[in-house]
Amino acid sequence: MKFGSIPNPQDVDFTLPADHPQTEVVLNSYKDDNIPEIYVGCAKWNKADLKGFYPRGTKDELEYYSRQFNSIELNATFYRIFPPEQFEKWRKKVPEGFKFFPKLNQEISHWKRLKDAQAVVENYLYSAVNLKEKLGTIFLQMHSNFAPKDFDRVVNFVENWPKEIQLAMEFRHTNWYNDPKVSEELYHLLESNNVSNVIVDTAGRRDLMHMRLTNATAFVRYVGANHESDYSRLDTWVERLKTWKKQGIKEIGFFVHQNIEKESPLLSAYFIKKLNENLESDLRIPNEEHQSKLL
Repeated sequence: MKFGSIPNPQDVDFTLPADHPQTEVVLNSYKDDNIPEIYVGCAKWNKADLKGFYPRGTKDELEYYSRQFNSIELNATFYRIFPPEQFEKWRKKVPEGFKFFPKLNQEISHWKRLKDAQAVVENYLYSAVNLKEKLGTIFLQMHSNFAPKDFDRVVNFVENWPKEIQLAMEFRHTNWYNDPKVSEELYHLLESNNVSNVIVDTAGRRDLMHMRLTNATAFVRYVGANHESDYSRLDTWVERLKTWKKQGIKEIGFFVHQNIEKESPLLSAYFIKKLNENLESDLRIPNEEHQSKLL
């Protein structure tokens, strides 16, 4: 994931901004004594990107990956709409408790730009629902040039989304967040329709760190910089997630990207270990025997 990458990450202030005041209000409305569900994964499972992750002789990469992680951010669905049979095959390969978090297809977000996209959405969902109990939150990522002037398209899309399927939305045009009037209208729309507000943590776009949750799900797309600061950044996320847990969060989806993806499993293993120590989670540490020599 190259989005937001810069050549000098050592010069970036990676301090997490304070939460938007309404985040605590939203989370408190869901608060109970239950431990949140936590999903941590990479963006891809193919061997070409995750070099060194798979033992020699691994024949089925997804089957092995799903025994190390409990989730995957499924980016392949952005580039093509797979047939129902493919989703069914993926579902059968992974163990109970594993979830896929698929990205909506680019025809919806980048080509049609949410206009007259209902038929494509229905076609996509007709296939994706074959993941059944292993379908996590589906997320929509809009192009960085999709601006608030087309807010009416967002309203129409959100209000027509099937409420039984979890949705998260990611906006990249800075005016969705730096124009207070626009941002408050957006937050209200998402909150009213139980849609998660994706947070993107990447070096070159700190303006996307809005820290505004719109329901009890935190959907975080973390982009490392292949720099030593990647680990301290994850430490600060652990502390923020501890706070959100106390406030009432119900689900955390945290997906680790890298400009050089082969390091994503290393970062993920480090992060999972810290979550287990601090949030009372019991997530498997990927390749634990090997990782202990690397961390």
